[in-house]
Amino acid sequence: MGLIGRMSTVIKAKVNKIMDKYEDPRETLDYSYEKQLELLQNVKRGVAEVTTSKKRLELQKVKLEQNIKKLDDQAHEALKAGREDLARIALERKTQSGSEIESLALQIADIQKEQDKLMVTEKRLGAKIESFRSTKETIKAQYSAAEAQVRITESISGIGEEMSDVGLAVRRAQDKTENMKARSAALDELVEAGTLEDVTGGSQDDIDRELSKIKATSEVESQLEALKKEMGK
Repeated sequence: MGLIGRMSTVIKAKVNKIMDKYEDPRETLDYSYEKQLELLQNVKRGVAEVTTSKKRLELQKVKLEQNIKKLDDQAHEALKAGREDLARIALERKTQSGSEIESLALQIADIQKEQDKLMVTEKRLGAKIESFRSTKETIKAQYSAAEAQVRITESISGIGEEMSDVGLAVRRAQDKTENMKARSAALDELVEAGTLEDVTGGSQDDIDRELSKIKATSEVESQLEALKKEMGK
């Protein structure tokens, strides 16, 4: 039994954890509010039914009171006509109606007390439900705000991780760029030193380059001779 009890406790704990994960307290509050409204409607129907019953008894009492007036008149007329027997019957019925009226008055008073209790209950329940509705909306708003904050925080955390990856990629790109710049500068230096051919200098081969050098030297010598002649004059 001990093992079974522990297993039952573990299972209940896991079920509660799962239920808590998927339970939305806003839906629970709304459901509770709807149930309270249903209860209030039941109380209102009870008040309406009691009120209707009281009205029926009151109407019945009014009819008996009217009938008593009629029986009293009949008794007077019967005596005037010398019919004491009829007067006695009318008075007997009048007495019976009076008893019924007293009974109805007691029933009406009892129903009135019940109606008053139900009306007080209705007002109190209505006030509690209204207070619960206000509290419910406040809690729902707070929960929604907290939920939004959690989502924003989670998003920011995700963005932070993504930006960390982006920063790493940027650093790698910068390193590659610096390496490429250094390599380009080194190649330029080698080209200037004549160690490497300048591939951007055209399509000259070795002979063309030598001829170009000879031509340049010849031009320099010619200009130098011309300058000497000019100064000799």
